[in-house]
Formats: sequence, C-alpha cells, structure tokens
Amino acid sequence: MPRFFSNKRLILLLVGVIVLVALISFSLKDRRNASIPEQIVKDVVGFGQSLFSKPAHYITGTIEKIDGILNTYEENKQLKARLQEYASNQVELADVKAENKRLRELIGKTEDLRAFDPIQATVISRNPDQWEEKVIVDRGSTSGVELDMAVITAKGLVGKVVNVTKTNSTIELLSTENRNFRVAAVIPGETSVFGLIEGYDPDRRELIMKRIDSSFDVKVGMKVESSGLGGIFPKGLYIGEVTEVSTDDYGLTKLAYIRPAADFSMLDHVVIAKRKMEVYKNGTDTESPTEDQGEDES
Repeated sequence: MPRFFSNKRLILLLVGVIVLVALISFSLKDRRNASIPEQIVKDVVGFGQSLFSKPAHYITGTIEKIDGILNTYEENKQLKARLQEYASNQVELADVKAENKRLRELIGKTEDLRAFDPIQATVISRNPDQWEEKVIVDRGSTSGVELDMAVITAKGLVGKVVNVTKTNSTIELLSTENRNFRVAAVIPGETSVFGLIEGYDPDRRELIMKRIDSSFDVKVGMKVESSGLGGIFPKGLYIGEVTEVSTDDYGLTKLAYIRPAADFSMLDHVVIAKRKMEVYKNGTDTESPTEDQGEDES
C-alpha cells in the first residue's frame, strides 16, 4: 500500500513537471497576444529569475572584485621587485659609465671605441659570380660613406666598404674568400680572449677565428664580437658564436669556428657604421692597426 502511494506521488510529480515545462515553453514563444495563463506564468517565471539572478550577480561580482584585488596585489608586488631591480641596474650602469669615462681619460681618448654614426643603406645589386663575397648598396660618398667603414645588419657584422662612388658603394662580406680580409675580434668575459677573424669555410658556412692564445679556455657557445682594435670596425659589433675549438697546424695557438650571426645570403637592408674615433689624422696614428692586432686594409 505505501508503495502504491509513493508511485502515485512520483507520477503526479512528473505530470506537474511536464505541465510546468509546457507552460514555460508557451511563455517563450513570440506571440503578440498571450493568454491570461501564459501571462501569469511569464510573470511568475520573471519574478523567480529576478529573485535568483540579482543575488547570483552580486555574489559573482564580489568574487570577481576579490580576484581582481588579489591579481592587482600580485602585479604590484612584481612591479615593485622589477622597480628595485631597475634601480639597482641604473646604479650599476652609472658606475660602469663613470669608470669607462675615467679609463678613457686615463689613456687620453675622449671618444668611445663603440661610438659610430649609422648610415642606412639598401642592397641594390649582387653579382651571381661573387654572391657570397660582395654586394652593392645605394649609398656613396655624397651620403658620407668612406672606404673601410664597417657594415652591419640588425643581427650582426657583415663586412666593410671596399669601393665608393658618389651614389653607391661596394661591400665585401665576411664570407669572402679574400684571405687578406681580417677582423680584430674578442670573446668577452672575465678575461677577454682576443684573436683575428681570418677566412671563411664555405662547406661549414662558418668564419674562422685564429691567433687565439693557447692558454685561454675557449668553449663552444661563447659569443664573439669586434674588439675595436685596428681602426676600422667599432668595438662591440656582434659577429657570431663559437661552434668548435681546435689548435692550429703548429699547435702554438688555437683557432675557433664561428657561426655568423648575420645571414650573408639574405641581405636587404644594412647599416654603414661611420666611426667617431679619428684615425690617421694629420699623420698621427690615434688608433693604428698592427699586423698582430688589426684588420687588413686591402
């Protein structure tokens, strides 16, 4: 008997739910003239929605505000840490600049070896027979270009100016087969390692850095840049990364293979670096290149 009544209640509950769903579906239909029962159902449903939606929106908004406050606190904490780091870096940079100024005054040089004026240029021609050796750009002597000026891209050093006319210039690339083309280079670190970029291996598509003192520990992955010695290339121009280290034929010095930072085969826009340091002015050699430390000027 109790089981009969429980089943009956369940059936009545299901019927009631079905009727309620039917009434709600009628209330959702787009009709211009709704019947009185439909209007009553709409009003009841609308009141129920407003009754529950407002507290729900309030709670949701409160949670979002709390979450926003927590995020703001965390961001503020990170920004304070970065600000302290920035202040520390600024102090360190100021010390480095001051020390650099003192050292340059000590050796009687008022200009930084890194300083140069950029001359923007676009590659306009390339000889297929010398594709890996030379390119021609649309800037010449009228734009201030002179022989032996360094040429760079956004990625790194690519070569130097070897011929200049009024309207254009010829750039000899580091990938040239000209064995007289040398770049005074350095591997910066606690102890700087100096050497010369002499030659290019076309099979490996890598530069060769020679005359490295055998006592220095040169490792794969070290960065190589111009040393500023020799009077042609400004200091600090990125050249590439060490991929292999070995000894030369006589075992007295080391040589390293350097993966170039710039892509010599895909040159479009370049920058010609006009050094601010005066060289060979009025017969005075202010930064004279030597056979052991400078670039060949051929």
